[in-house]
Amino acid sequence: MQTAIDGAPGDPFGTAEIRRRVLAAWAEDPARFREDANAEEDLVRGGYRDRLLVELAQNAADAAVRGGVPGRLRLELDAGTLRAANTGAPLDEGGVQGLATLRASVKRDETGSVGRFGVGFAAVLAVTDEPAVLSAAGGVRFSAAQTHDEVVAVPALAAEVARRGGAAPVLRLPWPAEGAPPDGFTTEVVLPLRDGAPPVVAAALDALPAELLLALPGLAGIDVIVDGAQRCLRIERSARSARITDGGGTTWAIAERSGELPAELLADRPVEERSRRAWTVTAAVPLDQEGRPRPLPSGQVVHAPTPSDEPLSLPVRLIAPFPLGPDRRHVAPGPVTDALVAAAAGTCADLVVGLPADPAVLALVPQVGLAGAELDAALCAAVLEQLRATSWLPVAADPTARQAPDRAAALDDPTEERVAALADVVPGLLPAGWSRRSDSRSLTALGVRRIGTAAAVEAVRGVDRLPSWWAGLYAALDGADREELGALPVPLADGRTAHGPAGVLLPEAGLPVHRLGALGLRLAEPEAVAPPAARRLLERLGAQPATAVAVLADPAVRAAVETSMDIVDHAVDGSPEPEELAEAVLALVAVARPAVGELPWLAGLALPDADGGWAPAGELVLPGSPLAAVLAEGSLGVLEAETAATADPDALRAVGVLDTFALVRAEDPDELDVDGADRWADAVLDRLPHDAPPPQWPLLTAVRDLELVADWAGALPLLASLPPEAWADVVVGGVAVPGYLRWWLSTHPVLGGERPDRLRHPESEELQGLYESATAAPEVLALLRPPGSVADVLADVDGAIDLLDRLGDPARTVRPGVLRTVYAQLADALDGIDVDPPDRVRVAPDRVVEDAVVLDAPYLQPLVRKPLVPAAGAPGAVADLLDLPLAGELVRGTVTGRGERRRWADLPGAALAAARLDVAELTGEVELHDGLDVDGRPVPWWPGEDADHVDGTPESLGRALAWRAGAWSRRQALAEAFAFPDRAAELAAEDAIG
Repeated sequence: MQTAIDGAPGDPFGTAEIRRRVLAAWAEDPARFREDANAEEDLVRGGYRDRLLVELAQNAADAAVRGGVPGRLRLELDAGTLRAANTGAPLDEGGVQGLATLRASVKRDETGSVGRFGVGFAAVLAVTDEPAVLSAAGGVRFSAAQTHDEVVAVPALAAEVARRGGAAPVLRLPWPAEGAPPDGFTTEVVLPLRDGAPPVVAAALDALPAELLLALPGLAGIDVIVDGAQRCLRIERSARSARITDGGGTTWAIAERSGELPAELLADRPVEERSRRAWTVTAAVPLDQEGRPRPLPSGQVVHAPTPSDEPLSLPVRLIAPFPLGPDRRHVAPGPVTDALVAAAAGTCADLVVGLPADPAVLALVPQVGLAGAELDAALCAAVLEQLRATSWLPVAADPTARQAPDRAAALDDPTEERVAALADVVPGLLPAGWSRRSDSRSLTALGVRRIGTAAAVEAVRGVDRLPSWWAGLYAALDGADREELGALPVPLADGRTAHGPAGVLLPEAGLPVHRLGALGLRLAEPEAVAPPAARRLLERLGAQPATAVAVLADPAVRAAVETSMDIVDHAVDGSPEPEELAEAVLALVAVARPAVGELPWLAGLALPDADGGWAPAGELVLPGSPLAAVLAEGSLGVLEAETAATADPDALRAVGVLDTFALVRAEDPDELDVDGADRWADAVLDRLPHDAPPPQWPLLTAVRDLELVADWAGALPLLASLPPEAWADVVVGGVAVPGYLRWWLSTHPVLGGERPDRLRHPESEELQGLYESATAAPEVLALLRPPGSVADVLADVDGAIDLLDRLGDPARTVRPGVLRTVYAQLADALDGIDVDPPDRVRVAPDRVVEDAVVLDAPYLQPLVRKPLVPAAGAPGAVADLLDLPLAGELVRGTVTGRGERRRWADLPGAALAAARLDVAELTGEVELHDGLDVDGRPVPWWPGEDADHVDGTPESLGRALAWRAGAWSRRQALAEAFAFPDRAAELAAEDAIG
């Protein structure tokens, strides 16, 4: 290539004349040579060396603008040479003058030009010593070697060149060059690269950013070719955006402002700049596939219009024709820069405002205090001021509206739901996506006020909204800080508003909320608290779930019920009407479904009666009910017929209106408001041991209104159908005793005019003759439990006393087996009880007498002249009970005559007798009589001090031995042993079988 240029004939641009004039000027004034040499070194050293490709692209863009055509640039690296071909205006004589004249350019008044007066071409010297520019009209080249030869030939300059190490300003002396640009291009820059430069240039070509096209409005595309491999960079511009492609495509949002600087601002600038007053500022940011901005990473710089060393903390590409200082890297301060800062701020604000209303835009807001340099700080402050004064932020309540930041508000803890709920009560509220904590610095910088949860709550106080609106608000606030929600209003079902959720009742499904107004409860409007999230929030703030059961348990409901009769009797202003209160309670009870008697206080509810008055529910009977048919007329009131027909029957029963007998419960007999509760308690205590401690009463169940029954034949089946607990025994002090109902019925004439405890069970044989048989349905008898045995009778003190009297009734009979033990059992049962002795006592199953003796020892019987009362081993107690003498008190017998003394062990049959007494051998002596008399009367045996007296018969021997051994029950077995001594072995064998 070099050979072709050197041999180029002709000089269409007058390069020879240029060289002559320059050399003459240098020879005349060597200082001028030094100045030009210094200037070229400063240009290369000052920042253009690392921006060669940018300067080539800039020159191509300017050529396109001058030529009025779409700019196109081809950068090709091949065989150690870099070629840059472009479209647009070709190189002309003025262009050559600009290239060969440092700090001069022909691009003074061209709108759209981005070049800095031609000085950027000096960047080529970073990689080449022989640059050339070819065009259709001719070419021009520069040569470091030829320039050196020309300069050292001038004596006045040789020493200066030697002092500089042989260096001379390459770009001051042009030579004509031969060649033409490629087809389709008007100009080509040819740069033969010096050693070591190709890899550096290749790397720069690979790294050439596609967004460079943003800074070059006249350039539509760049083709990069390295060793035959091609890369195509393109830009398609529209009004507010540009799409750049480099393999894939990226769309950039663009804002531009243009204008003209006032002449006075340029008074201190170089002459070339004073004539270029027109300016264009571009701000751009890439967009993602959804059209949202993708802020550029940190480390951006101001483009003026090519990259400078001025840091930029704004995450955008900012391109503005700021004046540069002598180092060509930093922006020079002054009025021009100030004016362009204002223009840039407006352009950046235009960029932000023109973007779609998406919270990603907030990332473009400058952060005060983060600026990295003076220019950056000025730009950030100016952009922020513009954004603060512009209506561009969205309004949550109106997607089409925009507002200035000083009118906007952002929730501290935003969600879509919270913003939607509060949008129409908090003026200027931003959408949730615009209120994120991650954007708080941007919002703070803009001056957007923050709205905390407490402030949001304050904003909704006093507002009138539909229940569905409140439901949405509560659901949206679920999860917010509880401390700030304490004053959150809650609309109530009766039209009031609760100034805080604490204590508010949250109705569950099915609760008849709008029928409960008379109760004065703080029941929330159901629709306002229907969503689960709303209920969750309000419960967390102290509201209570309001099932029908829970509402019924509210103290206010109980108070209303318990004072309902007071309202009837003494109505006061503000109190509900009795009808409204009754309807509310019945509606609530109908849903809650408490068991009958479960809430006894409900019986105090005032209800209308059949006489036109009001009465507590528990004192009213359901008209036509089974209970009404068995009670004495007028004993209880009757519920008004209309109320009975319209109200829920189960609800009426639950509040105490009676259709059958009602249960009463208490923890102590003194609290049982039923007939005879105190007497029942005494009867229970009578059954406990005399030394038992005061009892611990279980939960007691009784039946009320038994004393009002007129028809017991009809009442008993009703009572039999009551729950088992009504009939259950009560365990007190470890003793099971009849409960109140069974006791009351047993002690009142409810069975054909007779008391059940004075009758016997139909199947009882033991009590036949003493008691009449009870007659009733089997199920009734099973519950009443009329006595079936003496033990049943004796379980009750009154029953025992009654039995004592019956035993003395001559009209009655007693079974022999009963008579034998009954008086002993009575004595035990009535021990410690002050009982009047009977007038007559029974001495035989069918015989009673007025005077009798209690036999206290069997040997006395032959000597007693009066009838004997059987004592069954308890003669003393029986005698005390009956106030009768003991036989031993009346008889003092003396044995007449003497008998034969013998040892018990020597008697025939003694061994078997000993075995039957479980002793090894009988001890002691016995006196045998041939006929035994006591006080002149014959007796079979009589005890003595050291020996018993017997008449010698086996029966008398067995009885005497049994009495002395304390084994009276074995007397027959002992008599058998003495009666059959020859059968001792056989009888012993029989004992072994047993």
